[in-house]
Amino acid sequence: MRILHTMLRVGDLQRSLDFYTNVLGMKLLRQKDYPDGKFTLAFVGYGEESETAVLELTHNWDTVSYDLGNGYGHIALEVEDAYQACETIKAKGGKVVREAGPMKHGNTVIAFVEDPDGYKIELIQAKGRED
Repeated sequence: MRILHTMLRVGDLQRSLDFYTNVLGMKLLRQKDYPDGKFTLAFVGYGEESETAVLELTHNWDTVSYDLGNGYGHIALEVEDAYQACETIKAKGGKVVREAGPMKHGNTVIAFVEDPDGYKIELIQAKGRED
């Protein structure tokens, strides 16, 4: 068994695609409209679905926003340099909600950004780059 994808419901598909591809550097792997169900699925990621887990962005055509609830945590991405990643994300219009720095009670350098729908994404600096 392996993890295939994580699904997020998004209010504006193009806005979300712009964020995940232009700000976070993922690729749009595939996208399909389902007119009878009034929804679109778009899969984004850093590699092919056959080799790595990806994100499924689900856009229900009649829903513009969602209550994220209190059960959702975050998506985690490894980055080479969390400090530089934050600067790059901000320069591309992304929202950094916790600047890069050592995690509380530890040494691992982390940061948090937020996607257009309010989902949190943790940036974890690759080991050996702890400043």
